[in-house]
Amino acid sequence: MTPFSETWADLIGTSGLLNPFALVIGAYLGWRADRAQKLWIAGFAAAALSLMLEAAVGMVHLPNPIAQDAGALAMFPFRFAGGGLASALTFWLSQRRRQG
Repeated sequence: MTPFSETWADLIGTSGLLNPFALVIGAYLGWRADRAQKLWIAGFAAAALSLMLEAAVGMVHLPNPIAQDAGALAMFPFRFAGGGLASALTFWLSQRRRQG
């Protein structure tokens, strides 16, 4: 049995699935969505924009608060899932708010 590697911990933790940038972007886009079909786009945009933002922070040589061991291609599907879940949750909340 192999131990749980640091790379998987990064992918499931704040570098991947629970990345704050992806969650905030996904939540904003989910709140602004008017149809459930747009949540896929919100998840994709959250993953892509969070990776671009992280690259921009690295290019400006600002300290990156989120250390990672995995590459961008490995993190993308996890950020896509996290951003998609955040957008779905906020879309559901916005729909309940509009109905009430």
